[in-house]
Amino acid sequence: MAAKTVHLDVVSAEDRLFTGAVETVQVTGSEGELGIYPGHAPLITKIKPGMVRVVKEGGEEEIIYVAGGVLEVQPHNVTVLADTAVRGEELDEQEALEAKKRAEEAIAGSSSDLSYAEAAAELSRALAQLQIIRKIRK
Repeated sequence: MAAKTVHLDVVSAEDRLFTGAVETVQVTGSEGELGIYPGHAPLITKIKPGMVRVVKEGGEEEIIYVAGGVLEVQPHNVTVLADTAVRGEELDEQEALEAKKRAEEAIAGSSSDLSYAEAAAELSRALAQLQIIRKIRK
């Protein structure tokens, strides 16, 4: 009989955001969307800024924003080592909108404080945060 859950740890340099048994984990890896279920093949991949969607034992869902990092999948453990991680409900919409505006202005060339690559990365993070905020409000 196959296991129904896998142990998940979501950690950043500042905090351990989640630890416990989960039914599934969804995350955006460097090659695209990943759905991790119990018994998944071992894997290590970079993760893109965006949402880690966790379905806990019993079906309750939790959403965590990560600003990138690494995902490691082992037979009985999944670890998300995030550069930065924030619980979805703790994201600040106004702050994300301001970061999006700053990044768009830098990309348009009206600000020289950020390089194009830094501005593009900031824009990607801000858009990911806004997407999570909208998903949680539904």
